[in-house]
Amino acid sequence: MKIAQSVHRTGFFCWISALFAAAGTVGAHEPPAARISPPRVQARPEPRSGVSFLVDGRFVLGLDGGSGMRRPFLYPVLGPAGVPLTRMGHPHDPVSHSHHNSIWIAHNDVGGTSFWSDTGGTIEVVRTTRLEDGDERASVEFAADWRAPDKRLVLRENRRVSLIPIDAATWRIDVETELHAIDKPVPLGATPFGFLAVRVAKSIGVHDGGGRILNSEGEVNEKGCFRKPARWVDYAGPVTATLDEGITLMDHPDNLHHPVEFHVRDDGWMGAATTFRAAHVIEHGKPLRLRHGLLVHGSATAAEAIEREWRRFAAMPFRPFGDGEHSSKTH
Repeated sequence: MKIAQSVHRTGFFCWISALFAAAGTVGAHEPPAARISPPRVQARPEPRSGVSFLVDGRFVLGLDGGSGMRRPFLYPVLGPAGVPLTRMGHPHDPVSHSHHNSIWIAHNDVGGTSFWSDTGGTIEVVRTTRLEDGDERASVEFAADWRAPDKRLVLRENRRVSLIPIDAATWRIDVETELHAIDKPVPLGATPFGFLAVRVAKSIGVHDGGGRILNSEGEVNEKGCFRKPARWVDYAGPVTATLDEGITLMDHPDNLHHPVEFHVRDDGWMGAATTFRAAHVIEHGKPLRLRHGLLVHGSATAAEAIEREWRRFAAMPFRPFGDGEHSSKTH
């Protein structure tokens, strides 16, 4: 009996060995898979609805989904030297300016609710709907709910953030948003606070670092640029002992009230004030679409070079949002 069992087991293991040997033989005759190089620009998903943007494997931009905070924002935003060009909060007043989250979207009067301060409404990422990598750009799309302090839904939003390299020391961040009224018109009050704003690094500020603000009309610093209409505003200054870098905030010509007034301060922030000139109503079924560009650049870029890049941005056609986006329908 024991001899018979031994023979049976021996035969079984021989059969298994032959099977693996045959599989190895088949695989050995298959040609190796062709190597596929990764896309040059990548949008890599991270925890808490975050995304990391990389160019040639190098991290340059982060999207924070705002988990545990009141709104999503871009941070960190690295310049060509690898130094952050933005910061979280005012350098001298972090308490009352806690809502200054690097680069963010908000508005001070949406149907009577402020989404600007940290005591008002919240912008909550619902889901990431699309991620795209490529050799010329990478992007992420997500859906977000704008909710009043009582959790009442005020607006639904589709947002796209794209990173577009221009050269080794210059890239553009495009931020596109589409705001939907739910079932009735939503008024946007006249205010200098909204929609897209930038809090630059302390060293870039005019007061703290000897930086410089320049707009498309040739005006300089807060005195010349404050609440003046422009196609773009550039904020540049020191990031190291020997290097200057900056960010240009661009308003797209298809935007509401273009060219909009820019709310800028020598203490280190700038914002495109879409409804500073006049209020606006988002009608049901007629979303408000806004596009802004953020040109990240090294050294003190000349106005002519910035204007050339603004024209490239201005020629960008609207790209409809992909599947799974928000609409004016309830869910």
